[in-house]
Amino acid sequence: MKDMNELVKAYLTIRNERERIESEYKDRDMQLKADMAVLEQEMLSGCNEMKVESLRTDSGTVIKSLKERYTCADRDNFNKFVLETGAVELFAAHLHQSNFKEFMSERHHEGLPPGVNVMREFTITVKKPTVR
Repeated sequence: MKDMNELVKAYLTIRNERERIESEYKDRDMQLKADMAVLEQEMLSGCNEMKVESLRTDSGTVIKSLKERYTCADRDNFNKFVLETGAVELFAAHLHQSNFKEFMSERHHEGLPPGVNVMREFTITVKKPTVR
């Protein structure tokens, strides 16, 4: 029979090492994400200055796009609106983004429903160059 104390000791040593490595990874990954965000803002500024939606370079292609997210500022008011209109497909634990976007595309002239905000931000996508 194996020595349970040694098995537990080995197990805890491995678990502790995994936790240490994971912590280092998360710290480094957070810094890399922050560095990428700075570069994305620079590329967005460059696209805006050049008045372009995309830009091909030898290193890759920059694509400027608009990301929309709908949030509910007044849940009670919004719930009332959904029940009155029967648009229950808008319900989820959060606003269902694609359903809500489709709903708004059909009713854009009516404006946003009560209790809903829209946040829009331009984002940058970088793609590797295509092989020719």
